[in-house]
Amino acid sequence: MAKPGRVRSVVALANSKLSIQWAALLLAGATLVSSLLGLFRDRLFNAQYLHTAAGDAYTVAFTVPDFMYFILVSGALSVTFIPVFTQRLASGNKHSAWELSTSILNLMAIVTLIASILIMIFAEQLVWLVSPGFDESARSLAISLMRVVAVNPFLFAVATVLSSMQQAVGRFAFFALAPTIYNVGIIIGITVFTNGITIFGWQVFDGGIMGVALGVVLGSILQLIVSTVGLLGMGFDYRFKIAWKNQGFRKVLSLLPARSLDQGIDYVNSMVETNIASRMATGTVRAYQQATTLHMVPINLIGVAISTAAFPKMTERLNQGRPDLFKKEFQVVLRVIIWLTLPVSVIAFFCRGYLVNFINNGGDQLIASLFSALCVAILFRSIYHIASRSFYAQQDTKTPLYISVVSVALNIILATTLAFWVDWGPSVSPAVGIAWAAAIVSVVEVAILFIVMERRIKGLFDKTFVHAVTRMIVASAIVAVVSYALVLLLPLREGAQSFFTTFPRFAIIAFICLGVYMVLSYFLRLSEVQPVLRVIKRVLFGRIST
Repeated sequence: MAKPGRVRSVVALANSKLSIQWAALLLAGATLVSSLLGLFRDRLFNAQYLHTAAGDAYTVAFTVPDFMYFILVSGALSVTFIPVFTQRLASGNKHSAWELSTSILNLMAIVTLIASILIMIFAEQLVWLVSPGFDESARSLAISLMRVVAVNPFLFAVATVLSSMQQAVGRFAFFALAPTIYNVGIIIGITVFTNGITIFGWQVFDGGIMGVALGVVLGSILQLIVSTVGLLGMGFDYRFKIAWKNQGFRKVLSLLPARSLDQGIDYVNSMVETNIASRMATGTVRAYQQATTLHMVPINLIGVAISTAAFPKMTERLNQGRPDLFKKEFQVVLRVIIWLTLPVSVIAFFCRGYLVNFINNGGDQLIASLFSALCVAILFRSIYHIASRSFYAQQDTKTPLYISVVSVALNIILATTLAFWVDWGPSVSPAVGIAWAAAIVSVVEVAILFIVMERRIKGLFDKTFVHAVTRMIVASAIVAVVSYALVLLLPLREGAQSFFTTFPRFAIIAFICLGVYMVLSYFLRLSEVQPVLRVIKRVLFGRIST
C-alpha cells in the first residue's frame, strides 16, 4: 500500500509549473492517449451500433447537452477567466484571485445545474428540433438517452473551472489527464453496463445502449474527481458565495457573453449538420459524427494542445506590457502549428481508408468519403485555435464572435445547398456536401482572422514568415506524392481490414512520410525541425557521447 507522504509527493510533482514547451508536450501526449482511447471507444460502439437507429439516437442525445456546455462554459470560460485571473495573481492580489475563482465556480455550477434540469424536462421537444427526420422509435430512444447525459453540463462546468485555475498558474498534468479518464468511463459503459447491472442477485438495470449513457455519466464524475485533485497545493480558498462586487468577476462577466455566443454559434453548425443528416439514410448522423471525430484527433493533438499551452504565456506577455514578445511568441507558435499540421493533413487524406478501419472493423465507405473532405479542415481548424486566442489574450472576445457569425451563416447556406441541391452521383451520399461546406468555411474563417490580425499586429506575416510557410507547403506537396505511392504499394486488401492488419501498414506509411518531411525541412532550412533533430540525436547518441 502506498504511503500518504509518497502519494502527496507524486501529486506535488504532477502539479509543478511547466514551461510552454513541456506543457505542450504533456498536453499533446495526453491528447494522444485520450484520442487513442476515444478511437477504441468508438470502435467498440460502432461494432454494435454503426448505421443503426440506436447509434443515431445516441449521437443526437449529446447535441443539446454539449451545446449548453459549450455556450456556457468550455473555451468561453477558459479564454475569458484565465487572463483576468492571471492578472490578479501577477499583481499579488491573491484574495481577489480566489474570490474571483470561487464566484465563477459557484455561478457556473448554478447556471449549468438549471440548464441540465431544463434539458431533462424538455428533452422531447429538443430532440424533435435537432432531428426532425427521425422515426418515432429513434426519437423516443434519443429522448431517454438525452435525459441521462443531461447531467454533463453541470459536471463538466465544475471540472472546467477547476482546470482553468490550474492552467492559469502553469499546471497541466491533471487537466491533461481528465479527458482520458472520461473515455475510460464510457468504455466501461460499453463493455460492462451494456450487459446489465446486477446487485446481490437482483437485476437493477437491463443494459443495452442505455448502459453506454451511464458510462458517460461515470466518465464525467471521474473527470471531476481528477480535476479536483489538481487543486492540491494551490492554496485555493473556496467560499460558498458569489462576490458580485469583485472587479475581476465583473470583468469576466463582461467578456463572457461575446465568447459564449461565439462558442454557441460555432456549435450551431453541428446542430444544423445533425438536423440535415437526420433527413438522410439511417446511420448518416452517426457516420458524419464519426468522420468529424476522426478529423478532430490531429486538431486536438496539435492545434488545441499547443494553443492551450501557449495561451497563458501570451496573456502574461501582454500583462507585462511587452507586445513585442507577444508578437514574437505568437509567430513561433503559429509556424509550429502549420509545420506540424500540413503533413498530417496530407497523410490523413491519403490514408483515410486505414484510419476509418481504426474506428470500425472493415472500414466504412461513407465515413471515409466524409473524412476526405474534412481533411482540408484539419490545417485550418488547428490554425484557428491559436489565431482566435491571440484576440482573447488581448481580452477581445467580440472580433472572433463577429467572424463566427459570418462563418456560421455561410456554413448553413453551403451545407444546405451542397447537400440538397448538388447531385453527387448515385454512389455518393449527399452528406458529403455537409463535409465540404465545413471544409470551405474553415478556410474562409481563418482567412478573415488573418486579415484582421495583420491590421492589428503590424508585420505579423512578414517575408520571413511567408517564405517559411511556402517551404512547408513545398515539403508537404512532396510528402503527398510519397504518401500516394506508398498507399499503392501497401493497399488495403479485401477481407483483411482488421486493426491488426491495417495498423502496421499505416504505421509504415506514416513513419516514412514524416521521415521524408523531416529531411526536406532540414534541407529547406526550416527552424522548426531543429528541436526534433536534437531530441533524436540525444536519444540515439546521447549515451555514446557521455
